[in-house]
Amino acid sequence: MSDPTGRKAVAAVWRIDSARIIGALTRYTGDFALAEDLAQEALAEALVTWPREGVPNNPAGWLLTVGRRRAIDAFRRRSARDEKYAAMAHHLPEGGALTGADPGPAPDDVLWDPDQIDDDTLALMFTSCHPVLSREAGVALTLRVIGGLTSDEIARAFLVPTATVQARITRAKKTLGAAGVPFEVPPVAQRPPRLAQVLSVVYLIFTEGSSASSGDEVIRFDLAGEAQRLARILSRLMPEEPEVHSLLALLELTAARFPARRGPDGETVLLEDQDRRRWDRSAIARGRAALAKAADAGRGYGYYGLQAAIAECHALASSVEDTNWGRIVALYDGLGRLAPSPVVDLNRAVAVSMAQGPAAALPLVDALASADAFKDSHQLPGVRGELLRRLGRLDEARTELEQAIRLCGNERERAVLTRKLAELSPSDHLG
Repeated sequence: MSDPTGRKAVAAVWRIDSARIIGALTRYTGDFALAEDLAQEALAEALVTWPREGVPNNPAGWLLTVGRRRAIDAFRRRSARDEKYAAMAHHLPEGGALTGADPGPAPDDVLWDPDQIDDDTLALMFTSCHPVLSREAGVALTLRVIGGLTSDEIARAFLVPTATVQARITRAKKTLGAAGVPFEVPPVAQRPPRLAQVLSVVYLIFTEGSSASSGDEVIRFDLAGEAQRLARILSRLMPEEPEVHSLLALLELTAARFPARRGPDGETVLLEDQDRRRWDRSAIARGRAALAKAADAGRGYGYYGLQAAIAECHALASSVEDTNWGRIVALYDGLGRLAPSPVVDLNRAVAVSMAQGPAAALPLVDALASADAFKDSHQLPGVRGELLRRLGRLDEARTELEQAIRLCGNERERAVLTRKLAELSPSDHLG
C-alpha cells in the first residue's frame, strides 16, 4: 500500500536539496542540461519507490546516486567502451538504484558542508549567470534550478507570461551546452562581470521566500534560508565587494522579522501588529555588521545597500510610530534615482503616507495606476484601498480591496485583505 508520507518526503527533499543535487550531477557529468534531466528522472523514481518502500535514510543521497547511475546508463547507451563511463563506473557500487531499490549509503560528497566555499550550488549559479546568456535568460534559469521556483512563480516575479519564462529557460540550457561553458566557480578576475546577475538571483530567491507569491504559506523558509546561505558564501568569496555585504545585510535584517510575521495559526501579521520582542536580535546584529562593512568601502550605498538601510530603520525602531519615516522616504528617493521602478515608487508612497499622511500619498499611488508592472498584481489596489480607508472613503476602499483579493495569489495574504474588507465601517476614518 502506498504511503502518502513518502510523496511528502520527496517534495520536501526536492524543495531543499534540488539545487545541490543538480549541481553535483552537473559536476559529475559535465553537462548542465543532462544533469537536470537526470535529477528529474531520479525524482520520478522516488515518487514511485518511497511511498511503496519507505523513505531512505539519506534521501538526498538516494536521489543523487540514482541520478549518477542514470548517467552511467546514458553513457553506456552512447558507447559501451566510452572512457568517461568507465571512469565514473569505477567509483560506484554494483546494483540497486536502477531497479528502484535503496542505493545504499550515499557518497561522501552528498553530506554537504553548508559553509563550503567551492559549493556545487554556487558553481551552478555562476554557470547559469554566464555572460553568454542574456540577463533575463540567466536569471530565469537560475531561479528554476537554484531557487526551485516553478515557471509560474518566475513569471510572476518578472511580470511576464509563463510561456516566455519556459522559452527563456529552454534557450538558456541550449546556449550553455553549445558554448561548452565549464561548470565552476570562476577565477577571481572573471567574477565581477557576473556578480550583478548572481546578486540579483539571490535577491529574487529571497524575495519569493520572504513573501511567497502563491500557496498557503506567507514565508517559504527553505528559499529564504538558501538565499541567506548563498549570500554568506558570496561575502566570503568576494569580501572586497560592498554590494555583496549590502545584500547579506538586507537578507539578515529582513529575516530578523520572520518570527513575528506569522501568527499561531500561520496567519500573516502586519508590521504594525508585530511583537517586536520576537524579532531575531542576533540576525539584526549580523545585518548591521554587514551593512557597516559595505559602508566602510566609502563608495556610498548601492541598490542593495539602500534597501538594507531602510530595513535597518525598521530594525532600530521600537514601534511603527517611532520609525524614522522621513529617512526612509529619503532612502527611497535615492533608490528611485539609482534604479527607477514602479515597485520602488509604490513603496516610497507607503513611506510618505506614514511620514505625511494618506492624503499626501494617494496622488503618488494614483500616478502608478497605468503601470504595466501592477496590471495583474494585488499590490497597488491593496495599498490604494488602505489609503482610501484611512481617508474615510470607504466605498472606494471596498472596491480596491475587492480587486486586490481577486488578484492575490497567496492564501495568507488574501486572508489579510479579506479581513480588512470585512472590518470596513463608517467609523474607519483615520485621516
